[in-house]
Amino acid sequence: MRRLDLRRVEAVLLDMDGTLVDSDASVERAWITWAGEYGVDARTVLALAHGSPAASTVRRLLPGLGEDGVAEAARRQHALQYDDPSDVAATGAHGLLAELDRLGLPWAVVTSADGRLAEARLRRAGIDPPLLLTIDDVRAGKPDPEGYRRAADLLGADPAACLVVEDSEPGLAAGRAAGMLTAALRGLDGDLRLLDLGQLAHLLRTESGRRTTDLRTERR
Repeated sequence: MRRLDLRRVEAVLLDMDGTLVDSDASVERAWITWAGEYGVDARTVLALAHGSPAASTVRRLLPGLGEDGVAEAARRQHALQYDDPSDVAATGAHGLLAELDRLGLPWAVVTSADGRLAEARLRRAGIDPPLLLTIDDVRAGKPDPEGYRRAADLLGADPAACLVVEDSEPGLAAGRAAGMLTAALRGLDGDLRLLDLGQLAHLLRTESGRRTTDLRTERR
């Protein structure tokens, strides 16, 4: 694991699917069903779909579709996910979120899901973010940095002092393009590599103790 001074962090910006919420099975079932309906190889779909907005994935898979066709195909994909929330659950995020609140660190959820799906999954996982930005709130989804930049602006945080927590390459690319620090799950490469969110909670707690010690030292 790389060493990152978390005392620099002013706000934490979190992805939803695969980061805060375990929705992998639901997402994959929806894409496999969609692939069968649209005549696309399911393995190819699953290799591209994670972390990107549905419309972006559709464009890559079916480049011959016009924008109306892309929109309709994306709506169908979302509908399949709306209808299958049965095994969606928190990933162990509650400990991290409690630590962020204890430390007074602002946080937000920035997701490629649409508003209806994001709200349903977060509600099922028992997570109520102070700020939620979905694909409905931006002109371009991940890997475009717009969502993360807007979240930082709304939280009043310096982008360079924001920590983006992600489990996908498109999300990490968005964080980097926004000029932010990145924490990567699932063995991906970021400024900080995490085994899970509990590890991040521990590191933030430890760094908070160091910050307090430093302040005491400065006052002497």
